[in-house]
Amino acid sequence: MKEVILREIGAQDRDWLVDKHRAIYAQTDGFDDSFGDLVADVLDDFLLRHDPKDECGWIAESEGARLGSIFCVRLDECTAQLRLFLLLPEARGKGLGRRMLRHCMRFAQKRGYSGMRLWTHQSHEAACALYKAQGWQCIETKPTRSFGQDLIVESYIYAF
Repeated sequence: MKEVILREIGAQDRDWLVDKHRAIYAQTDGFDDSFGDLVADVLDDFLLRHDPKDECGWIAESEGARLGSIFCVRLDECTAQLRLFLLLPEARGKGLGRRMLRHCMRFAQKRGYSGMRLWTHQSHEAACALYKAQGWQCIETKPTRSFGQDLIVESYIYAF
């Protein structure tokens, strides 16, 4: 893989992110359009209201081609939330996901958060393995019905 940069997200990335989330999760997990709608709402809120002092979103990019995204947002005064972590299939298995996760975690730590949270789906085995390898702990597993599918949601925490 050629050089990959992590740059801050801009409004020009919004439609690409929504489209990629919608397409990839429909293909891999059978998610319906409500997932893409949720991603659009999260991005619109972030782009309008985020405080750059406490929150940031990044796009992984190589030679102008977007490869993925990751976001660190404020959950509360002490806790950051990891959101919208996406890596295109062709960019997986090369260490980029680990690099992006560590970048996001360093940002949260430098901003003074004492910990981070995230939720994901148990079916995302590679992501769950990455979180655990980086010291995240799964604190809750529960079945749910979301995005037109029966899913097992996992909640993870990380303490600095």
